[in-house]
Amino acid sequence: MAARYNIAEIEISYKYNVCFAEREKITSSNCAYQIGLEYSREHLEHYESFNIIFLNNSNQVLGVSQISKGGITGTLCDIRILFQSLLKANAVAFIVYHNHPSGTLRPSEADKALTKKIKDAGEFLDIKLLDHLIITPDSFYSFADEGIL
Repeated sequence: MAARYNIAEIEISYKYNVCFAEREKITSSNCAYQIGLEYSREHLEHYESFNIIFLNNSNQVLGVSQISKGGITGTLCDIRILFQSLLKANAVAFIVYHNHPSGTLRPSEADKALTKKIKDAGEFLDIKLLDHLIITPDSFYSFADEGIL
């Protein structure tokens, strides 16, 4: 019998290719910064991007992914896409970071509002936001270290 409806099939997959013992473990905001710096170094001064570091229950890195890519002065983060990625990876915690191509580390009011929105959504889904970093090639700002989170 022929299919009656033309409906897209949705496939969800997560491929892990790193041995459990070799996973990096996040132990501080500086450790997260170093991972973000390594993952995003090539574009830090050219365009803004919003990224996520997926973590397991032991704060070991499951992966890193770019959620959005913007222009010189900003990028948009759709938290639905962010949480879609977290759920696919079976992450129980995460760290988000974005860069400021201008080199300033001061969070904007929009940065603070987005952080609260992400944190609240994470609490609802029982996926913990551990930190939000603003990174530059030379330094970083941690929402957790500054008591904003």
